[in-house]
Amino acid sequence: MRKLMMTSASIAVFIGVAACSSTPEPEPVIVDEPEEVVVIEEPEEVEVVEDTMPAVTGPVRGSLEDFQVNVGDRVYFDLDQYRLTTDAQNILKRQAAWLASYPNVNILVAGNCDERGTREYNLALGERRASVVKNYLVDLGVDPARIQTVSYGKERPIALGSNEASWAQNRNGFTQLISGAVG
Repeated sequence: MRKLMMTSASIAVFIGVAACSSTPEPEPVIVDEPEEVVVIEEPEEVEVVEDTMPAVTGPVRGSLEDFQVNVGDRVYFDLDQYRLTTDAQNILKRQAAWLASYPNVNILVAGNCDERGTREYNLALGERRASVVKNYLVDLGVDPARIQTVSYGKERPIALGSNEASWAQNRNGFTQLISGAVG
């Protein structure tokens, strides 16, 4: 039996070596012309950001800001004068038109002066300035019952300083909306 096993093992080794030593015939390689490769890129994802800022449209119609920005709330006078200049008349025409559009708005016209002169003189000059502004607005069709006047003389300067530039700014008639404005 030993002999049979030895013979079987020898045959198995021989067949194994023979199988390993033979190489199969290589298969022929077929070379095709390469196909054109098209790469389709996916578009980048774009994040859409919704505009949360309101559109800039300017002041709200009928508001104090509308009056100040689009019309003008102040007219200026020359030294010791209460006569309306052409520029002042143009501003007052815009004020009258605006007031006609908003008939519920009431105003206060304040007459102001620069720091020169006595308190009494400036109060009287401020009153004349406020009155001339009111009268001009009334002549343009604004109901006089909608207009109050006051003189502050030199007591409420808008520009501090003792020079011509400051004094020129302080000689004014200031139109203030006191009721009926939007917002």
